[in-house]
Amino acid sequence: MMRHSFCALALTLAAISTAAQAAEPAYPTRPVRIIVPYPPGGTTDPTARAFSGWFTEKFGTTMVIDNRPGAGSTLGHGIAAKATPDGYTLVLGTSGGLVVSAAFGTKLSYDPVKDFTPIGVGVYVPFLIVVHPSVPAKNVKELVDLAKAQPGKINFASPGTGTPNHLGMELLTSLTGAKFTHVPYKGGGAATVDLLSGRVQAIFGGAAPWQPHMATGKARAIAIGHPTRLKSLPDVPAIAETYPGFNNTTWYGFLGPAGIPAHVVKKVNAEMKNAVADPGIVKHLESIGMVPTSTTPQEMGNMIRTELARWRQVIKDAGIKPE
Repeated sequence: MMRHSFCALALTLAAISTAAQAAEPAYPTRPVRIIVPYPPGGTTDPTARAFSGWFTEKFGTTMVIDNRPGAGSTLGHGIAAKATPDGYTLVLGTSGGLVVSAAFGTKLSYDPVKDFTPIGVGVYVPFLIVVHPSVPAKNVKELVDLAKAQPGKINFASPGTGTPNHLGMELLTSLTGAKFTHVPYKGGGAATVDLLSGRVQAIFGGAAPWQPHMATGKARAIAIGHPTRLKSLPDVPAIAETYPGFNNTTWYGFLGPAGIPAHVVKKVNAEMKNAVADPGIVKHLESIGMVPTSTTPQEMGNMIRTELARWRQVIKDAGIKPE
């Protein structure tokens, strides 16, 4: 009798499990929009396209890239925060729009903690200090010495006030006492054009868009903001090698508006992990200066909260004020 009872219980539990799996809604059943909060040509766009290509193949549904640049990436994040929370609008969130802008005191149309559902971080994106060939500095120490000798004469570009690129310059200023002139742009594309033409002399930029210009000699990388050197650029020293403790590394990951279904989060996060375990995806991302990674949704949420506190303290200690 007991044996029959256990068998019946096992069959019942199996039936319940099968029913639960069957009850989980199919996703996606139509195209999914992925908002990219920067214009094409920067580091976010190739990252979004690498993951969207993987998602399209695995989900069997088109992932539509929607570039929404402006306001140092906060415009695109704001659009995503207000989207219908059904899982059919996601955003390639950046630490610039989710952490640095908020920590910097930028007025936002969204709360980076309350208005999003984290899915997972996909890549770290170390910044390079890139200079125009006319700049005589060959390393970060020489650049700092040049800026000290000619205060304000070196124009340091960024994709916008309050972006991680801008904050990296301010942190370098705070650490060294060098004086640069900040020149903000609406996105990385315009800043790139002006650096290549010599209208600005330096920028903190991602490796992806700068490697072709470095290869042709139109720009030169003199240092990296990540704590360690990149595999793809082993000869470019970390700033921390000269100024210990310096760290200016951003990250990108996927989020949805607050309240997207749990099964969407689970499915997208699982495929993100599968993507960064694929040798082809890893090779591609590393070749453009990315450091592939994977986190749980909870870890991403914790990272946002932790970095908000860290950058706020750094900004306060450095006396940095919004422009």
